[in-house]
Amino acid sequence: MYILRPDEKTAPVMLYSKHSVVRGDAVVKQNVPRVNIWLRTDGAPRYIHVLKSQVLVFGGSPVKASSYAEIYFPTSEIIAFHTLSPIDEPVDYDLDEGNRKMEVVELLVGTFVMKGKISVSTQTEVDHTLESARVSWMSVYEAWITNPYLPQMPALQASMVLINPTHVAFGFV
Repeated sequence: MYILRPDEKTAPVMLYSKHSVVRGDAVVKQNVPRVNIWLRTDGAPRYIHVLKSQVLVFGGSPVKASSYAEIYFPTSEIIAFHTLSPIDEPVDYDLDEGNRKMEVVELLVGTFVMKGKISVSTQTEVDHTLESARVSWMSVYEAWITNPYLPQMPALQASMVLINPTHVAFGFV
């Protein structure tokens, strides 16, 4: 069993890739003030170290479930990331910020569907925002997360999800 170092803490998270989802306690340095934006920072590791992980692997029927005391998941393979309760960190935008609007979007994230909102400029259209943004991670707010392959799984809600915009599809209804 892994023993946390004095400069480490854990945070409950979910990591999504094209073919799997991981739920567990990520090992994070104590000096990381906000885990919900961690992957945007220079301090993001090459591998996310997750303790007490539950993993679902898609790609066959039925979905394969595994548990690991520890798993090291490559950060480069993550296409979405969010914290879980009891973490309650503020979102990464100013509610009073002018010239921004929220656009409702449905995202295809591997085998998951995430319904939420993205912040875009009032001066441009969404397509221009997606084409011109050169960010590794984009925020999705008030997300409802479902999986059509797991109808028994209740919808999961997250106040903010980081997504890698180059690996998800954006749908507008």
